[in-house]
Amino acid sequence: MIETIEVKDKIRKFIAETAFVSEDKVKDETLIFTEGIFDSMGFLSLINFIEDNFSIKAEDAELLEENFESVEAIANFVVKKSN
Repeated sequence: MIETIEVKDKIRKFIAETAFVSEDKVKDETLIFTEGIFDSMGFLSLINFIEDNFSIKAEDAELLEENFESVEAIANFVVKKSN
């Protein structure tokens, strides 16, 4: 079973490195698109990262804002898909 804390750490690190921002700026509840940390290209990178690193496939119907709006939402999506 995949651990949520581990997933959050990996996602936070990826977002920070990809967007060239400090990890301190990317909190669990930070709205990464609303706050301009990620754009549509960042979203595509994020989907590829999730699929490659967590061995899951995001279906078209799952590509909803509520699944990817924050580290918390992304981690919950990954854990749900993994279990």
